Amino acid sequence: MSTSQPRTRVAVVFGGRSSEHAISCATAAGVLAAIDRERYDVVPIGISKAGQWVLMPDDPSALAIQGKKLPEVTNDAGREVVIAPSPDQHDILVLDAGQTPQALTSVDVVLPLLHGPFGEDGTLQGLLELADLRYVGSGVTASAVMMDKHMMKIVFEAAGLPVGPYVVITDKQWRRDKDAAMASVAPLRYPVFVKPARAGSSVGISKVDSRDQLEAAIELARESDPKVVIEAGIVGREMECGVLEGHGSDLPRASELGEIEEIGEHAFYDFEAKYLNDDGLRLACPADVSAEDTARIKELSIKAFDAAGCEGLARVDWFYTAEGTLFLNEINTLPGFTPVSMFPAVWRESGLDYTDLITDLIELARERKTGLR
Repeated sequence: MSTSQPRTRVAVVFGGRSSEHAISCATAAGVLAAIDRERYDVVPIGISKAGQWVLMPDDPSALAIQGKKLPEVTNDAGREVVIAPSPDQHDILVLDAGQTPQALTSVDVVLPLLHGPFGEDGTLQGLLELADLRYVGSGVTASAVMMDKHMMKIVFEAAGLPVGPYVVITDKQWRRDKDAAMASVAPLRYPVFVKPARAGSSVGISKVDSRDQLEAAIELARESDPKVVIEAGIVGREMECGVLEGHGSDLPRASELGEIEEIGEHAFYDFEAKYLNDDGLRLACPADVSAEDTARIKELSIKAFDAAGCEGLARVDWFYTAEGTLFLNEINTLPGFTPVSMFPAVWRESGLDYTDLITDLIELARERKTGLR
């Protein structure tokens, strides 16, 4: 008889209802191609834009970005499934029409690759906590708070971390008095960046150089989120640091620094520059920063990770001015994770390749207990 241990079964969940659906699919393409198949059995689960969960073919090429054609999970892509929301069973249930739900397989760990609302914001994490299922990444609170750029800044300010000037415009403020809402931006001085409060991948973000551009930029951001954050433009280099939770009681680990050096004709590092057009874009890793400032950014990145209550992984983004001043831009609790994304790149430079990084994250999830911690 064989004495080998059964392999860990990992449900890779991607797609989702947010505007970052396609990027989530592209991330899944990279992960499915690189995950250690000798160590893990993989169950790919896609969530359509309508919110339906379907069992997807294990085919990375079908989920990759092809030129400027973006991948998508459709309702008819596979059999409809759901994760049993019970701590007594970790089954994936098949929901065939007219049939009693049947257990397809059980899973040990969920690897969420969802970006944006309804996945990265604590909603999926809450479902997995109810099901007592281990999962990669931060828990409900850190996921929810770090998804909201307004709440994020409040936490970082309270922790004594450097945050740039900003204004928040809520849905009620905008509907009640647009002129007053726009007037609140005046102290920031132009240019400013207008952002949906709870979105990522640069979706809905505009650089605004004057007040006559402001209303249109706010309306664009509101297509993704009724709450809008407007940030003062900061002249500085864009630095990114990856953080991984320590194993056991070990301290979190900070990666080498990455820098977005050039973005060609793009006004800023927008969606097209990130994913659809490589012309003129250069990501440098390690960044050309003094050893002293590198150590400072790493130390503050770990401080931000801890202040946010993050688990598993996070990417911490900074503005670094010519005078050496740092401003914390944001933390991303489920950062872009395609093979060419910055988070895998900085860890590759730190000695952890893409496959080993995936393994590290899954093993961190297996170590961590569910529930209050």
